[in-house]
Amino acid sequence: MKSAQFEARKKRAARMVSYLKKTYPKPKTELHYKTPMQLLAAVMLSAQATDKQVNKVTESLYKKYKTVRDFARANPKAFEKEVASLSFFRNKAKAIIAAAKMIENDFGGNIPRTVDELVTLPGVAYKTANVVLGELYEIWDGIPTDTHVKRFAYRFDLSDNTDLKKISHDLEALVPKKDWKYVNNGLVLYGRYVCQARPHDCSEHPLTKLWPEANKRWNGAAGKRKAQGV
Repeated sequence: MKSAQFEARKKRAARMVSYLKKTYPKPKTELHYKTPMQLLAAVMLSAQATDKQVNKVTESLYKKYKTVRDFARANPKAFEKEVASLSFFRNKAKAIIAAAKMIENDFGGNIPRTVDELVTLPGVAYKTANVVLGELYEIWDGIPTDTHVKRFAYRFDLSDNTDLKKISHDLEALVPKKDWKYVNNGLVLYGRYVCQARPHDCSEHPLTKLWPEANKRWNGAAGKRKAQGV
């Protein structure tokens, strides 16, 4: 038998997803790309960076690197310099080049179409794999959890976990698979343009109106001070 907490979370998630479906009906990343490999690289570069920062870097980068072969043949030192304004640029550059080589050698130059295959690529974990699958192929086999999804999962008491993959699985248990595609994209856009991460009064925001308790649940020390009225 499902617990009362699970059932309450399931109902709350359903109301949230209903809003996200209506407000953001066509899931689409804000990362810029023209080829499948450029998308994969952009998602890999976006770890611990904003889409705006990544798009600034790839604006010139993608004039040079378009195909899997282009990335696989990249000079490691030159590629590092070209992405050096982003965090963890050395590890990201190494992983992107290695992933491109593996795609070329093991997958016939095509971006894999399953999570299990994608996560075998260097630098690709559950979140990246599901973002890429949804964007490229409209395959929604999981809910990607990034910083936005993580904080809203906490704010709306949808998960007790802090590990990104575990949060994804908690959300997948609450939301019907047919609606998984709306969760990440919707919460990312809502987090960027409606309810940003800094503690503030969001009592009039659409999702908070669905569950006012969320206005008291903020991550970190600043959030705790706000909740306590300090």
